[in-house]
Amino acid sequence: MLRFKEFVPGKGLKERAAGLAREEGALIRVTSASSDEETRTQLRAAFQRGDLATWGYDDAYAARAADPNAILAGACSIICVAIPYVSNTDENLGAPLQGRVSNYAWPGEDYHKRVRGVLSKIAQALDEFAGASVTALVCDTTPFAERAFAARAGLGWVGKHTNLISPELGSFVFLGEIITTLELPIDMPLKKTCGSCTRCITACPTGALRGDYTIDATRCISDLTQRTDDIPREMRPLIGTWIWGCDICQLVCPPTQRAPAVQWASGDAQPSLLALVRVHSGEFKRRYRRTAMGWRGAAVLRRNAAVALGNHGDRSSVPTLVQALNEDPHPMVRGHIAWALGRIGSPQAFAALRERHAIETNTTVREEITSALSFG
Repeated sequence: MLRFKEFVPGKGLKERAAGLAREEGALIRVTSASSDEETRTQLRAAFQRGDLATWGYDDAYAARAADPNAILAGACSIICVAIPYVSNTDENLGAPLQGRVSNYAWPGEDYHKRVRGVLSKIAQALDEFAGASVTALVCDTTPFAERAFAARAGLGWVGKHTNLISPELGSFVFLGEIITTLELPIDMPLKKTCGSCTRCITACPTGALRGDYTIDATRCISDLTQRTDDIPREMRPLIGTWIWGCDICQLVCPPTQRAPAVQWASGDAQPSLLALVRVHSGEFKRRYRRTAMGWRGAAVLRRNAAVALGNHGDRSSVPTLVQALNEDPHPMVRGHIAWALGRIGSPQAFAALRERHAIETNTTVREEITSALSFG
C-alpha cells in the first residue's frame, strides 16, 4: 500500500509538471528510473550489426544509455517530455537550385536551447519542492535511450521508422527528460504499434528501414548528411536534394499527417545551393553556427550542397561548381564537387574535370575526378 506521504505530494508535483509543460505546448509522461535491460540488449544488437557504425557506439554506451542511474545516482523517476515542432515544410518543394532541410534543423535557434529551457522550467519546480537539487536534465547529447524510455512512459510508441510517435502530436517532436530522485506516479506504456502500415518503409529512398522497427542508419539520408567523411558514391544519387537530415519517413506517417501543424522554427527551409556550396568560415558562423546544422562545420554543408546540385542536374550550376572545384580547400568537398559535375555531365563540366585532374595533387580527389569522367 502506498503511504500518504509518498503518493499525494508526488501526484500533486506531477500535475504541476504537466501544467508547466502544457504552458510550453508540450506533453509529459512519467516512468520509473529502473534500468531497461531489453533496451540495452536491443542497442547492443544494433551496434553489433553496424546499424550506427558512423557514430562508433559500443557496449559501454549501450549500458549507460539504458541506466538512468548512470546520469543521476539514486534516481527514482523520469519525466519524459515531448515538444512539437514545425510540421508543414512540404510546401513548394523542389524549387530550382534549392536544397531541403529537415524540419528540426531549420535555420534559426538550435532546438537544444528551447528544449533545455522547457526542461529547466519543470526541473526548477521539482528542486524548489524538495529544497535541494534532485534533478538532472537529458537533451540528446547525453547517452540515453530517449525513445525507449518515452515509450515506456506511454508518451507514444516507437514506429517502424524508429521515431517516437505521439498519438496527439505525431512524430515531429523533440524529446527531453528530467531524471529525479523524487518518486512520482508512473504512467503505463501504450498498447499500440504501427500494425500493418508500411508507408515509411516504401517511401524511404535508400532502403534504410527494415520493417521490423529497426534501421540501418548508415543508409539513412539523415545519417549520410551528418557524417564527416565521404558519402559512399552509390548512396549519393539517393539523397536527392536533402542537405541536412531527412523527413520523408515521417511526412508519410499517418499519425503525423493527422497531427496539428505547429509553427516553431523560422528561417529558410530551402537554402540556395549555389550559395551553400561556397559558404566559408565567416558566413557559416553568422548563418549556421548557432543552428542545429552548425555542429559539423562548413565543409560538411558544402559537400552536401555539391551532392544536391549533382542530383538537381541543372547545367546552370556548372560555373559555380567549377569555381568551387578549383578553389575549395577541403579535399572531401572537391571530391564531391567532381562527382556532381560528372553527374550533370555537360561539355563544360567534363572539360573542367579534365583540367582539374591534370593539376590535382590529392589522390582521393583524383580518383573522384576519374570516376566522374567515366559518366561521359
